Amino acid sequence: MDATGSASNYSQVETPLVDGVVDGFVDFKGRPVVRSKSGGWRSAYFIIGVEVAERFAYYGISSNLITYLTGPLGQSTATAAENVNAWSGTASLLPLFGAFVADAFLGRYRTIFIASLLYTLALGLLTVSALIPFSGCETPNGSTSTCSPPQFQVVLFFVSLYLVAFAQGGHKPCVQAFGADQFDSQNPEELKSKSSFFNWWYLGLCGGPLLALGVLNYIQDNFSWGLGFGIPCIVMGLALLIFLSGTTTYRFEEKVDEKSAFVRIGQVFVRAFQNRKTPSSSISMEEEAYGTGTLPHQGSQQFRFLNKALVSTDGSKEEGKICSLNEVNEAKAVLRLIPIWSSLLAFAVVFAQFSTLFTKQGFTMDRSIGSSLEVPAATLQSFISITVVILIPIYDRILVPLARSITRKPSGITMLQRIGTGIFISILSMIVSAVVEIKRLKTAEEYGLLDNPSATVPMKIWWLLPQYLLTGAADVFTMVGLQEFFYDQVPTELRSIGLALYLSIFGVGSFLSSFLISIVEKTTGGDGGDGWISDNLNRGHLDYFYWLLAGISSVAFLIYLYFAKSYIYNRQTTF
Repeated sequence: MDATGSASNYSQVETPLVDGVVDGFVDFKGRPVVRSKSGGWRSAYFIIGVEVAERFAYYGISSNLITYLTGPLGQSTATAAENVNAWSGTASLLPLFGAFVADAFLGRYRTIFIASLLYTLALGLLTVSALIPFSGCETPNGSTSTCSPPQFQVVLFFVSLYLVAFAQGGHKPCVQAFGADQFDSQNPEELKSKSSFFNWWYLGLCGGPLLALGVLNYIQDNFSWGLGFGIPCIVMGLALLIFLSGTTTYRFEEKVDEKSAFVRIGQVFVRAFQNRKTPSSSISMEEEAYGTGTLPHQGSQQFRFLNKALVSTDGSKEEGKICSLNEVNEAKAVLRLIPIWSSLLAFAVVFAQFSTLFTKQGFTMDRSIGSSLEVPAATLQSFISITVVILIPIYDRILVPLARSITRKPSGITMLQRIGTGIFISILSMIVSAVVEIKRLKTAEEYGLLDNPSATVPMKIWWLLPQYLLTGAADVFTMVGLQEFFYDQVPTELRSIGLALYLSIFGVGSFLSSFLISIVEKTTGGDGGDGWISDNLNRGHLDYFYWLLAGISSVAFLIYLYFAKSYIYNRQTTF
């Protein structure tokens, strides 16, 4: 049903007729689609709706997961943080597999459908695991319990949890790519809408977490974990129905090349390796010019070794034994993303903290509103979404048109400039986090609470608000910029893979965060002492850890600036 894209995806943007058939797209029955009756925002709304529901379900689990692990499952703070990071990392890396299946075999539509079914099943099993009765271990205030639940419950919980990650791996990269596919890049008006789509898409992504953080966290902390996991299960089932109801309006990319993009790009690397000893004289002047970037698409000097795929192993140019210029260009386009990808790993490590250590900080502080209401610590994560909801319209409706009038670019500023702005803000968030933690530790010491981890530090949880707001501001720039960048800068057929690469940054970043926490714990907490990340946060030093992250991020930011400055965009008339 869903078709992959054309190999001729790096052509210059042309202006087609506004009405009539949309070139390169078909409907769900494989027929040509008419612009006025398909795609655009009419289709995007269905797809944004299903993503809002998926984010509601995902954050309904992830935002308060550390509370469940340190409470009902009785894990230590460091162990729980490592488990949360490991799960988050897996959930962010699995989209690479899901995108591969979608782009090479099933197509995005079918992959979304199957992934949504698995998602609903996984959430159902997670609900069952939370409903298994056992005595003790419930600690609504988030303090660590020493009892252990039944082994069967633990196994079922983690199996269900990782099944959620697996389902999300198929859902996440395909839904966004499928949504962006509804806008024709060859049409000037739809091209502008596509740029706005990534902004409003991310706003929609934050609507789901807002509901999850405002409602589900309270239910989980004060009523029932089973109900807190069961509601997302119902929501995902309804989301699937919403997605299916828009089927007749969707545009599907038409398959025009029998050879998979994976096969084409793989052959380039294989041929280049086979010809690694081929003398440069075997490559024509045209090919050399292509390799130095003087022909269209600006091939990078550092990847000129791929030009060796342009000749056969025996030096001839017999058809079938060589790769085309376009195939080599595709391989270079993918390879040139790696430096940008790697320079953003430090940002991903910082990003991992708001759902783990930020939340544990909040548990120690005064969370009361009035005389009876107590705010769940994880609910402060909603301010990240609130910040995004406020800033996205300002960015899209005010800042972009203003920048567009100066730069003459449809997106206002370049994607890499947008990403870099967010990285800088994330460094500020770590600095602010460290300063606030210094204040919290000083308050605990003044009131004699250093050895009383279960006591509430007389310092309002709202002190943590600035670091959450800065995290939200960083998201508006870096997260949205990354989505647009990795969607746009890969071959059309590999756009799901492109978005999966963006997600994999945060997968690897979560694993790096888990590894870093483990190293810090062992290094600073040897001989049974309290390290930087201690179960008793009043005796720990999260401020030192935050300063460490700020330093690492600053170095990574300089590396990013170096790679971003030398990066040459594909489709330069577009961005």
